[in-house]
Amino acid sequence: MRRISDLGDEIRIWNGMEKEVSDLLELVSLAIEESDSSFKSEVHADVDSVISRLKDLEFKLSFNGEHDRKNAILAIHAGAGGTESQDWADMLLRMYIRWAERRNYQSEVFDISQGEEVGIKSAILDIRGDYSYGYLKSEHGVHRLVRLSPFDADHARHTSFALVEVLPEAEGESDVVISPDDLKVETFKSSGPGGQHMQKTSSAVRFTHIPTGLVVTCQSERSQHQNKEIALRILRSRLLEIEMKRQAEERMKMRGKHVEVAWGNQIRSYVLHPYRMVKDHRTGCQVENTTAVLDGDLDRFIEASLRAAIGKKNG
Repeated sequence: MRRISDLGDEIRIWNGMEKEVSDLLELVSLAIEESDSSFKSEVHADVDSVISRLKDLEFKLSFNGEHDRKNAILAIHAGAGGTESQDWADMLLRMYIRWAERRNYQSEVFDISQGEEVGIKSAILDIRGDYSYGYLKSEHGVHRLVRLSPFDADHARHTSFALVEVLPEAEGESDVVISPDDLKVETFKSSGPGGQHMQKTSSAVRFTHIPTGLVVTCQSERSQHQNKEIALRILRSRLLEIEMKRQAEERMKMRGKHVEVAWGNQIRSYVLHPYRMVKDHRTGCQVENTTAVLDGDLDRFIEASLRAAIGKKNG
């Protein structure tokens, strides 16, 4: 029903645009017949408005994926490099939370593994809002940071890496069916922050999906029931991702082309020294205001990536 409602809204928008263009053409034809130039400025303004809205509608064509309207789950993993990479992963977590705030999306940290000294080893972030997966899917990949290390006594330049995975949040059994016989469920005491209650009770949960070997752990909540719910949501999304990759591989086989379905490619570099620049390696989009980007100003990168995807499809 939601899909039907969304399609109805799209049809009304396009029908409205069609009528507006038709009325403009009639007005122009009438003005030409009567050699009346008094409508010239009005027509120019209306045409500019139509073109602007058409560009917005063209951009929305990038959200034609089956799961683009869904909420997004981000998994952030620090790369090799210990403290440096763990601090970088923590910076990325903050960046995406700030991005969600800018768009008035809701965000919640589902699970987090703290670094040994600073930062995080990994985190799972839930971002809820219309098209949140459609926007964030282009962020999937390896993110590279170059800076003078705040943890090095010599202040030497370091390069750090972190992997960002972006999954569409599965909508229960309508997307993924999990048999209870396929799940191994373990509970254990939380090792994270949360006070004595979390330390003394076995509130943490680990799910192992036997057919695929996927393992999902959650220990962020005080309640074992809450942790089970979150772990199941994450597991469904990971199983949905596996199915999406399988379908993509099947489509490529049918087209007779071989494409490496891998997410380990470096997509963007954040350089804080010797100059300041954030550059997306897929689109060439670059920004000098690194502070704003790390504070969640990501839309120009996301839009450039999505527009490039539209160009490839049209090409």
